[in-house]
Amino acid sequence: MVSYSTGVNRARRLRGAEQFLDRWCGGRGPAVFEVVPRAEAVHVVHAAEQADASAPGAGNSCDTRNDILARDLTDKKFKDGSKCVIDAGTLADPYTGGKIHFERGRKTSSAVQIDHIVALSNAWQTGAQKLPQARREALANDPLNLVSADGPANMGKGDKDASAWLPANKKFQCAYVARQVAVKKAYGLWVTSEEGDAMRKVLNGCPGEALPGEGAKGVALR
Repeated sequence: MVSYSTGVNRARRLRGAEQFLDRWCGGRGPAVFEVVPRAEAVHVVHAAEQADASAPGAGNSCDTRNDILARDLTDKKFKDGSKCVIDAGTLADPYTGGKIHFERGRKTSSAVQIDHIVALSNAWQTGAQKLPQARREALANDPLNLVSADGPANMGKGDKDASAWLPANKKFQCAYVARQVAVKKAYGLWVTSEEGDAMRKVLNGCPGEALPGEGAKGVALR
C-alpha cells in the first residue's frame, strides 16, 4: 500500500464527492479508502462475483435487471400479465447521450445492458475479495452500482476503471465518477493511484457534485 496526496493547496472549500475523495486519498481520514499501485491490483474474476440477473431486487419478487430497467426507462411497457418484466421502453442513455428504444427479445435485449458502475472485476481487485459472500452479492445487485446503458458502450468499458474509461457523454462524467466514489465508500473498496488521479481530474470540474447515497433516485442523476 502507498499513501497518496495531491500536494495541492486548495483555496476553495471542497464539497460532495470531491471532498470525500480528497479526504480519503489525501491521508486525512481512516484508511478505509486506500490507494494502491495498479500493479498490486491483481486481475482475478470469480464466477461467483458475476451479477445474478435473476436475483430479487429492491426487496420485491422482480429480478434485478427488470428493476433497473423499470427505474431508468421511460414510456415503459410491461409484458402482458407481469408486473416485473419490461417489454419495451425508452432509455436516455447516460453513457452516450443518445436515446435507445428498447424492445425485449433474443436479438434486441442486448441493446440496453445493465452495467456495474464499479465493475465487479475492479471491485474484486480493490477489496471485494475480502468481503463476506453476502456482502459481495449485495454489491453485485446494489442499485447504487447499477445503471441501464447502451450495450456497445458497456462492452467497450469492460472492467476498466476511471483512469482507462469514462462515458463519451461528458455531461454524465461527473455523476458517473461521483457514483463510483459512493460505491467504493459504501463497500470499503480502495482506488489505484491512477484511478484516484482520474477521479480527481473529473471532479475538479464539478466541485459541487453531490455524493449520491443509497436512497438516491435514478442513476447518478443527470
